[in-house]
Formats: sequence, structure tokens, C-alpha cells
Amino acid sequence: MSDLDPAEVFRQEAGDLIETLEEALLDLEKRPDDRELVGLAFRALHTLKGSGAMFGFVAVSEFIHEFETAFDRVRKGEAAADRRLIAAALDARDHVARLIDDPDVDPARGAAILAALKVAVNGEAPAVEASRPGAAAGVGGAVSSAPSGWHVRFRLPADALTLGTNPLLLLDELRELGPCEVVADIDDVPPLDRIEPQYCHLAWDVTLKAEVPQEAVDDVFLFVRDDMELTIEPLAVDAKRPGPSEGLQTHPAAPGKRSDVAQDSPLGEASPASLDLPIAEGPAARSSPAKVERNATLRVPAERLDELMDRVGELVIAQARLSQLADAIHDPSLVNVAEEIERLTASLRDTTMGTRMVPIGSLFGRFRRLVHDLSEELGKPINFVTAGEDTELDKTVIEQLADPLVHLIRNSVDHGLESPERRAEADKTATGTLRLSASHRGAEVAITVSDDGAGLNGERIRRRAEEAGLLSPGQSISDGELHRMIFQPGFSTAAQVTSLSGRGVGMDVVKRTIDGLRGSIDVDTWPGKGTTVTLHLPLTLAIIDGLLVRVGADRYTIPLAAVEECLELPDGTDTDGRGRSFLNLRGDLVPFLKLRTLFDAEGEPDPFQKVVVVASDTTRVGLVVDEIIGNNQTVIKQLSRLHSGVKTFSGATILGDGTVALILDVMNLVTFGQRIEERRRAETLGRAA
Repeated sequence: MSDLDPAEVFRQEAGDLIETLEEALLDLEKRPDDRELVGLAFRALHTLKGSGAMFGFVAVSEFIHEFETAFDRVRKGEAAADRRLIAAALDARDHVARLIDDPDVDPARGAAILAALKVAVNGEAPAVEASRPGAAAGVGGAVSSAPSGWHVRFRLPADALTLGTNPLLLLDELRELGPCEVVADIDDVPPLDRIEPQYCHLAWDVTLKAEVPQEAVDDVFLFVRDDMELTIEPLAVDAKRPGPSEGLQTHPAAPGKRSDVAQDSPLGEASPASLDLPIAEGPAARSSPAKVERNATLRVPAERLDELMDRVGELVIAQARLSQLADAIHDPSLVNVAEEIERLTASLRDTTMGTRMVPIGSLFGRFRRLVHDLSEELGKPINFVTAGEDTELDKTVIEQLADPLVHLIRNSVDHGLESPERRAEADKTATGTLRLSASHRGAEVAITVSDDGAGLNGERIRRRAEEAGLLSPGQSISDGELHRMIFQPGFSTAAQVTSLSGRGVGMDVVKRTIDGLRGSIDVDTWPGKGTTVTLHLPLTLAIIDGLLVRVGADRYTIPLAAVEECLELPDGTDTDGRGRSFLNLRGDLVPFLKLRTLFDAEGEPDPFQKVVVVASDTTRVGLVVDEIIGNNQTVIKQLSRLHSGVKTFSGATILGDGTVALILDVMNLVTFGQRIEERRRAETLGRAA
């Protein structure tokens, strides 16, 4: 039996539908005449209502029913989707999310939201009858001529009941349109010894005696029509039923073969999972190709993916040990097996890592509402632009990026973008632009948050840094270092504390989180033109390609994504008179650091030392090592809390012989080396004086 909690299944599906609803509403604010967006929002509401009833979320279903009733006037073209209505609909969307998390939310709160929504729709609380399906015209306000009634015959797919579709609720919706005569066709019900209890074997004939447009009848089957057999015919004078020539086999009434259907049922409406399934004609359709394609995607708990990734990591380590043993023994048969295991392990690693990769668009979509609300709160019109939503990133990284991006966006809106008046004075358009984008850059992902605002005020940053003791008065630092002061704990240039900023906490959160993800931050600003903050992040936190090097008797791993090239240290290359070390690399002077000196390695250096040129932010630095051993698959193991203060290493890995190699954090290592070089240079200058 499945141990999945039905309520949790609903919450997961509802989360996707609520996101769809929010995106449709936000798009509708910009394109109020887009009928497809209206239909998308309405379908999300309708599916949420049905799923909520099926899973026992009665309060959710009842609230959405009223929400749907009010929004139905927009769908029928009787109300305009203006900003006032969108704001009320977004409030209602938020209340639905609260009801899903806590069904015991105060009902008065929901009633007030619905009242505001009704006022936004038509200026006063509408009568209930005004929004009933049979009381208005069809979609877009088109009026259809309505005959005196309709003959409706439908048969659901065989697996409809298994997937949550409830035919009794469909019949109830037909009864809401007017008086109905409902007869169930049981001719296709197999004998008891061959019946499949989970299949739907019935068809229904319905005579609807009401002058309603066909669109109203079509709406009843809106979410299941593609998967079912359905015939809708005007009610003729002789009340003739549709025959076989209309695509359905009609059966005459017979004692014991038809029965009236009860109106009340504890079951609910169709769940989202039942919307795209093929028509199943019987038990033989259980394994149809279309069904396999539909079920190609399934939800897997994140813990299982993490556990699988851990097992693959252990397999990579074991495979490395096997390859090392094969090389030592020199047995051709063992070498062949080791190479085959290495190939399979690499394929399994790539496949497993692929399951953890998630499009970053799933994260970007959350910020549209944030920007919308900030724009309303601050009175700043904002054009929010996103790009690179298809860029994939490890799910663990994405989960930790939400808070940093929220702080960066709030900071751009509050501090970066000017008010319409200030923008007019600077000859800018009244609407500011905020851009959020992502792109692959080698083995990392770059996420940028940019605006066309006023840019960073370097003088104000310096003044606050000197007041906080972060800089000495008149101390000389580069513009990049000055701009990175905004990430210091407690640092803020705001003149006063507001609900959005001023306490100097947000940017510190950004820095800590990105450091924890082994990433880096670049800040570029242009006075009067805007600011761009770029986050550089690794694709995954589990397994990386590394370059294994030796320094003295110890081995270290350098992330291969940071390596640009390797070369031999030229003879006679050493520090100059000021204590600096430079390498002439095809006409460019590249500073280098001797890891033996930084790590206090024992013993004599190798006669032919190697230089690994790495890129840190926009700086190229050479790392001098004794030996370059080669590439390896690096399974990252986090360091203990006792080593949390050691910033030059981002983790450790287990090598094939069972020993441990530390993984170098290139950015922090370069910063550490630069501080040592500056201290040595200051000591040298002091002795010379």
C-alpha cells in the first residue's frame, strides 16, 4: 500500500495550481483583454475547487466556489480585468493558500475578501443568480440561441474513477442548469466474476429541460471532455435520443438495466492528474502507450534523491579505489573490468545528477508577485523582466537561493530604482526596469539582478564604512572592494529604518548564503545608470570535477571549473624586490602564490614546480604546486564544525587509496594569499625605512 498522505498530495498539486493562478493574474494585469489568460485562471480555480472537495478541504472548495462565481463575470466578458480587480483576486489567491495550510482560518477574513472581490467585479455585491452558468451568455459575452433543452450522453474513460473523476458531480452540475432526467446505461457492465471494480463501466443519458446555451453545457465537461465520449444534441419535439450514427451506441430502456442516479455523493471532482489521460475502452487499455507517456513524470521525495546521490558518491569513491588497484596489479582482465565500471559509474553519476537539476524558472516565478507588491507599496512603476528560466541548477542550490534573491530584489526596488519624479528629473522613463536572469558559464551558473536606477553612491558607502570602523579615514581601496562593503554585517546606507530596509541585515544574508554555496558575488555599478549584482554558483554541491595536485607530502583538489591552464614554473622566477611574485604569461603579468609557503609544507620543493592558473572573480592567479597528479571525480564531504572558520577549504574528498584530500576554495585562498603578500610587502617597506 502507498504511504502517501492524501492531504499532502493535494497540497503539492494545489501549490502548482496556485502558482499558475498567480502568474495568470499578473499577466492579466498587463493584458486585460487576453481571453486565454482569463481561461487559464478560471481553469486553475475550477480544478482547485474540485480537488479540494475530493480531498476533504471543504473550506477551500467553498471559498473557491464564491471566488470562481465572481471571476466568472470576467470570463464571460461582463467585467473588466482592471488593476482593482486583479488586486482583489490576488488577495483571494493568498487566502486560498492560507486555507490549504490551515483550514481553520477565520471565516470572516475570507468573507471580507470575497466582498471586496465582488465590489471590484461590478461595484456591488452581485446576486447569486447573476453568475449561475445558465443565467449569462457564453465565453466572451457571445450570446447563443438556446433551444428548449438538450440531450446529453457521456461515457468517461475506464480509469476515470481511479484518477478521481466523479461522474455524480458532473450530473449535479447539469442539474444546476435546470430540470434533468438522468438514466444510467449499464449494458456494458461485465459479469460479476469478470468485473474490474476500479473501472467505470457506465454511460449516462441526460435529458435537460432548460433553455440554456450550449456553452453552459460544454462548461460542465470542461476538464474531462478530451478524455471521454460526449454527445450534446438539442432537445427535439419527439425527445429522440442520439443514435449510433452520432458516435455512441444508445440502448433502449429495459427493466434492471437502467437506474436513476442519486444526487448526493461524498466523492469530489476531477483531480489535476486526470486531465490528460487517453480514452480507455476497457481493462485491456491498462498498459496503453499513451498512458505510459502520461505517467512518465512522477513525484519523488527529495530525501530519496539525496540518499541516491550519497550512494552514487560512495560508488564513485569505490570505483576510484578499484581503478587504482587495477593499475597497481597490471592484470589486463582487471583493468578491463575497472574501465567498464568507470564508464557505468560515470553514466550513473550524470543521470543521478540530472534528476537533481531543476529549471531556475521555478524560482524566478515567485518574484513576480514580490515585485508587483513592492511596486504598489512604494509607488514605483516597475517593468520586471526575466531571462534564462530554462537554466538548470541543483535543487539544493535553488532551495537556498530564495532568500538572497528576495533581499537583492528588495534592495534594488527600495534603494536602486528612483521615484517617477526623480526619474523624470534624470531624463528617464517613469517606469523602472528590474531584470533577473540566469545563464550557464562553463561549469557554473551566473544569476544577475540588475536595475536601471541611480547606482551605488560610493561616497556614502565610504562614509558609512569609516563610521563603522571598516575603513580608516583616507584608506585607499579599489572600487570593487568599496562596493562589496554593502555585504558587511550590519552595514546600511539608508537614512532611516523602514519596513523594507535600513537594518543592514539583508545583504549580509546574501553574502553568507552564497559563501555557503561555494559561490562568489560581483557588483558593477554606474552612477545614474544602474547596478548589476552577479551571483556565481556551482552547478551542483555533490560531485564536481577536480584537479588533484600535490604540495609537499599532502594532496589537494582544485575545482576544475576554476582552472584555466597549467604550465611549468620557469627557472629563476621568484619574488621581486617588493615581495610580489609575477608570471609573464604571453605578455600578461599574472601574480602567483606558492602553496608550499601558504601551507607551511615540510621538505624541499620539487625541482620542477608547476603552476595552475585559476580565475577568481575577474582576477587570474597562479597557484604553484609540486606536482599535478591529474583529473578526478571529487565527491564533496563537508568539513566539521570545528573547521568552520577555515575559509581556504570548501570541503574534503576521499581518494582511491582511502586518504583524504582537502578541496581548495579558490576565491578565499586568493584573498588569503593577497593579505599575506600585503603583510610581507609592508614588513619589507618597514625594514627599508
